[in-house]
Amino acid sequence: MARRLDLKKANVARSSTIRDINRQIVLNYVREQGPISRASIAQLTELQRSTVSIIVNELIELSLIEEVYGESSGGRPPQLLSLKTTNAVAIGVDLGKSVTIVGTSDLNGQLLDKLEFPTSPDFKTTIRLLIQAINKLNLMNKGSIEGIGISLPGLVESWDGRVVNIPHLKWQFPKIIEQIEKETKLPVKVENDTNAAALSELWLGRPEIRNIRNFVVVFIHEGIGTGIVFDGQIYRGKGGVAGEFGHMTIGSNAPIACAAGSRSCWEAFASERSAIARFELLRPGKKGSAKPTFDQLIDLALAGDPAARTALKETAHYIGIGISNLVQGLSPEVTIIAGPIIRAWDLIKSDIQKGAEDALCQGFPAVKIMPSTLGEYPTLMGAFSLVLANKFASFNTD
Repeated sequence: MARRLDLKKANVARSSTIRDINRQIVLNYVREQGPISRASIAQLTELQRSTVSIIVNELIELSLIEEVYGESSGGRPPQLLSLKTTNAVAIGVDLGKSVTIVGTSDLNGQLLDKLEFPTSPDFKTTIRLLIQAINKLNLMNKGSIEGIGISLPGLVESWDGRVVNIPHLKWQFPKIIEQIEKETKLPVKVENDTNAAALSELWLGRPEIRNIRNFVVVFIHEGIGTGIVFDGQIYRGKGGVAGEFGHMTIGSNAPIACAAGSRSCWEAFASERSAIARFELLRPGKKGSAKPTFDQLIDLALAGDPAARTALKETAHYIGIGISNLVQGLSPEVTIIAGPIIRAWDLIKSDIQKGAEDALCQGFPAVKIMPSTLGEYPTLMGAFSLVLANKFASFNTD
C-alpha cells in the first residue's frame, strides 16, 4: 500500500539507479511547499542544482508540475514550480448506501465535476449506472484520467483489490472492480469508506493534519466508523477489519440498537440515528409526525430548536466518551471528526471535548480533537486519494 512520504525523514538517494526516488522527493516538495524555486528545493534536499534541474525538467515533461511566476519585488518576477492542475487525472466513486457520487479531480485533489444517482440494491442496475457515469466523465476529459478510486461501505481486501461484502446492500463478493476495469479500461483501486476518509485527511487535509503521522478519523453517519493512520499509512489489522470501534461497549439502554442489534455499543449512542431518536423522544405531542433526516435535524438545531439542540449535544457527549477509549487505547496525536455532523461543530465541539476529557483516566495527555476540513465529501476525496497517492507516496519497502 502506498505510504505517505515523510519529508522530515526523507533521505535523498545518491545513486543514478534510483533517481526516481529523488524525483519523488522533489515532486513532494513542490506539492507540499509550492510554489517553490529550484534553488529552495536544492537547499532543502541537499541535491546539486544541476540534478534538481534535470528532475524538474522530467516532471514538467510528465505534466506533473509547471513553471509559474512569483510576486516581483521590483525586478523580474521569480520563476517558481507548482503542481500542474489544469487537467483531471482521477475519477473517484463514493458508492453510498442510498446515493452514489462519481467525480473527477486534478492532481491537487480538487473536485472538478461530479455526477450522482440513487444507489440501487440491485447490483446490475448500480454497476450499469456507475460505468455510464465513469465513461461520461472520462470522455469529457479526453483521456487524461489515469485511474479510478472507489470508496464503499463494506469489507474490502484492498491489498488484493477485492470487495468482500457490502452488508447494507446485501452484496457478497460483488465483482465491482473487475467489471469496471473491463468496461472502462482504467485501473481501479478500492477502499472501505472510513479508511477512505482517513486517507483523504492524510493526503488532502489541512497542513496541520497532513504533517501528522498518527491520527484517527471518526466518521459519524448512520453508524460510526474509525480509520486509523499509523506512521503515515492506513492500519488495517488482520483481515482488514481494524477500526470497528463503533461496536465497542460504552453503556447500556441506548436510544436505538446498532446494526447488530445491541443497545450497548458506541454506534447506538453516538450515530446520526441515535441523534434522531433522541429528538423524537424530546418533542412531546408530535408523535406520528414525519421523522426528520439528520440534515434537517442539524438545520433545526442551528435555527435554535431546543429539542434538536439537546439531541445533538447529548449525541456529541457520547461521541466524546467513545473518543476517550480511542485515546486510551491508541494515543493518537489527534482525533478528527468527519461526516455531516461537523456542520454543527460550533454547537457541539465543547460537548465532545468535555465528554472525552471527563471519561479519561487520570494521567493521560490532553485530548486533541478537530473537525475535518474536507467538506461534505470526505469519502469521495478519499477515493481520489487512492489514485493520487501513487503519484506522491514513498516506495513500500516492507
